[in-house]
This record gives sequence, structure tokens and C-alpha cells, in this order.
Amino acid sequence: MRKTENQLLVIFGASGDLTARKLVPALYKLYKDKHLPEHFAVLGVARSFMTDEEFRKRVALESKYLDDSEEFIAAFSEKLFYEDLHKKYDVDYRELNERVQDLNTTYQCDNNIIFYLSTPPSLFEAIAKNLTAKGLNDERLGWKRLIVEKPFGYSLETAKSLNEGLHRYFKESQIYRIDHYLGKETVQNILVTRFANSIFEPLWNRDYIHHVEITNAESGGVESRGGYYDKSGALRDMFQSHLLQLVALIVMEPPLSANPEEIRNEKMKALKSLRLMTDPKVLEENTIRGQYLASEIEGEKVKGYREEVDVDPDSTTETYAAVKFYVDNWRWADVPFYVRTAKRMPTKVTEVVIHFKSPHHQIFKNSDMNKDNKLIIRIQPDEGILVKFGVKVPGQGFAVERGNLDFYYESLGDESHIMEAYERLLLDAMQGDATLYARADEVEAAWRFTDPILDHWKKGDAKIYGYSAGVWGPQHADELIEGKSMWRNPCENLADDAGYCVIE
Repeated sequence: MRKTENQLLVIFGASGDLTARKLVPALYKLYKDKHLPEHFAVLGVARSFMTDEEFRKRVALESKYLDDSEEFIAAFSEKLFYEDLHKKYDVDYRELNERVQDLNTTYQCDNNIIFYLSTPPSLFEAIAKNLTAKGLNDERLGWKRLIVEKPFGYSLETAKSLNEGLHRYFKESQIYRIDHYLGKETVQNILVTRFANSIFEPLWNRDYIHHVEITNAESGGVESRGGYYDKSGALRDMFQSHLLQLVALIVMEPPLSANPEEIRNEKMKALKSLRLMTDPKVLEENTIRGQYLASEIEGEKVKGYREEVDVDPDSTTETYAAVKFYVDNWRWADVPFYVRTAKRMPTKVTEVVIHFKSPHHQIFKNSDMNKDNKLIIRIQPDEGILVKFGVKVPGQGFAVERGNLDFYYESLGDESHIMEAYERLLLDAMQGDATLYARADEVEAAWRFTDPILDHWKKGDAKIYGYSAGVWGPQHADELIEGKSMWRNPCENLADDAGYCVIE
């Protein structure tokens, strides 16, 4: 375990929902589990006037922590402070600097400071500029780090502009672009599954793998995020960031070591190897977009996307996106990847499915079993790993059925606490471990692959299919997968193959 040095965490946009819902609970859990350093303080910064006490009440801990003593919760709350920016982020930070220096001295933070930008991306450069004007990026007396939330850009052009703006004031080594999906233990375990086990890595190539499938399904709709989502869509919201990061972990070559830069170097090579699709015909054949329609789920009427609050009644924004693509390198040549993400699916689930090739010589031809083996890595829920393989049915002859070999994280017991994503990522940033944070070139490579798809859809020639809320997307979705294969439609339970799921 790395040592967590004394430090101050400054959260910009601290009056927002993320601070109360995710950041402060994550910090409290780190405090409770003794991961925070002896000398530590949090300064919330926003444009609303609040006293320190009012800020502490605003980010009051959720009910799940009420089992802790009032004294223990109070001891943590006393580390929380607030500074008002008087309605503007792009102002002189003289008063903010004075407060930072005061807390740094009082709490002996050793001039180590993390600035967490929980603000719209349009404010990133202005905040970085004003911090620099007061010398708050200077690392001569202690390190300085900048965490920025997604979305990191709206396109390749805007991502480049954001990177250039931040690089004017902070070095790349100081910038941590947070992607909460990478904070999930099951995502990190992809690296361990591949590179710590000799039974998997020798098979991890075009000689044994037929295709790779990734599903990110959400049972809910856009709910209160209609205004944001209608300008974003499924491809920008999930595919370009979270899901391409998953793809990079699957595609990457073994790094020289577990050093953060070595891992990120290999992820970058993986993203650069994705075959760009620019021809309209290729894009039409290899992408599908859809939008959920009004439906009835378990007797309850559900709105269609265009009926949601703050959504354009004529919107062509996709709530379902599926993409087929190839990777142009030696390991993955001619292996298709299928990635989909959607709202209003039958259940909430994210998983990776590695489909292995069927045996070249079929001995048990009379079996009606689909003979390909599968390795399923469940990201959420029911986190675990499942291997599907053929087994003989007891009795005469050689009837074959599919058997399951599975592992569940919950089997590790209570003593093996699985950190929430923000716990893991905040602790990593505090310890200077950037492994799970996206680098500038990774972000740009992901946009370089995604932009042509978005441009093709924007032109209006690409079809957008409707699908009833509560089903597995448009009817045409299975046509994307070549041969006799089809999407694996997973249930909440990892090993459930019933073919249908209970709506959450």
C-alpha cells in the first residue's frame, strides 16, 4: 500500500449534487477505514454563499452512516470548510488563496493540494488560469494535482482545445481526468484476469476468440437529465468514455510492469489500433442507433424519450447505440468487437463477453448445444466472472449441455471490502497513482474513433430505430452480429440464462 501524504482537497462546484451524493460520502468512508492521512482538510468552493456550518449541513452524510457515533461523524465534519467565490469562477482568487494558505498551515497539509473541478468543462481553463495566477500550481514546496470530471470534450476538436487550455497552466502529470467506471473493482480485475493467469492470456487472440461483446444497459430513462442528454446522446455519454476504456483494457498488450504510465502507454496503443470508419456505407452497415418509445412495463405506463422533460419533441438523439468495429493489430486481426449502450433496457447490467471459437472438428454433432465457450466478466451488478463450457449429460451417449464455472466477488466475505468507484479514484489521486485516470492522448484517440460515427449520424441520412421501453433495443440489433450469433441478453443474476429478466 502506498502512503497517503498530508494534503488539502479543494472542491470547485461544491454546492452541486456530486459533492453531497458521491464525493463527501467517499471521503467519509476513506476516513472511517483509516485511509486518509493524519493531517487533512476539505475546502468546498462555489458561487453560493454559505458558512462552514451550512456547507457541512448541505453535504450531511446519508442514512447508511447513521450507525456511527455522533462524535465520530462530527470529527469528520470538522474537516470540511467552505469558501464563496461571489457568483463567478473567473475572478481574482486572492481570498481563496488566503483561505487555502490558512488551512494548509492550520492543518499541516505540507503544501500538497488537490483541486477537484466538479464544474462544467467550459470553466476548466478559467479555474486553472486563476489558480496559476496565485501560484497554486507551483510544486516547489509540495505537489499540486487537478482532477477534472467528464464530459471531457464534445468532439475531438473540443477535447483538444480543453487539453491545450489546461496544459497552459498545469503539466500533464498533474492532471487527472476522472472516469468513475475505471474505479470499479471489476474493471480493474480485467488486468489481473488477463495478466496474472496463464490459463487466459495464451487464448487472448484471434486464434481462439471469435468475437468480443460488451453491453452497458440501464433500466431507467433519462429522468431529470433530459436537457443534458438531448445534447449528448448514448454514444457521447457512455461509448466514447467508459466503454472505449473497457475496450482498451481488453485489447491492450501486456505492459512492462504495473507502473501507471506503462499501463496507460499500452491503453493508448490499443485505442490507436481501432480501425477508423469513415466511409458512409461502412458506417451504415456497422452502427445502429435507436430511441426508446412509450410503453407499459408491469402495468405502469412509461414515457417515450421525446416525451421526457427538456427533450426536443422532434429529437433524433440516440438512447441506444451499437457499434461493430475491428482492431488493426496482430493479436486481434479480423476479430469483430460489438459494443452497445442503451437506456430503458430490461435490466441494469454491464458486462464483457469473450466468445471463443467452436472446436474445428466437431465430434458431438448430434448435440443441439451452441458449442462456443464464453468468458463473461460482469462489471455490475452481481459482480463476478463466469466461464461457460460443454459438459456431458449423465446417462447413455454423449449429449452435451452447457455448464457454468463461476466466481462472485461477494464470496470473498465482508473482510474484503470492495471500494466504491469514487473511494478508489479519490484515494489513487491522493497517492499520486494515475493508472485509472485517462491521459490526454487517450481521450483524443477515443474521440478520433467516435467522431466519424457522430458526424455520419448528424447528417440525417442514418436511420434511427424506435424500440419499446423495456426491450433489448431495436429489432435490427441482432443483424449487426455476423453469422448465427446474437447479443447475449443478460439478467441481473450473472449465471441466469432464462432468456428474460425482471424489470427493475
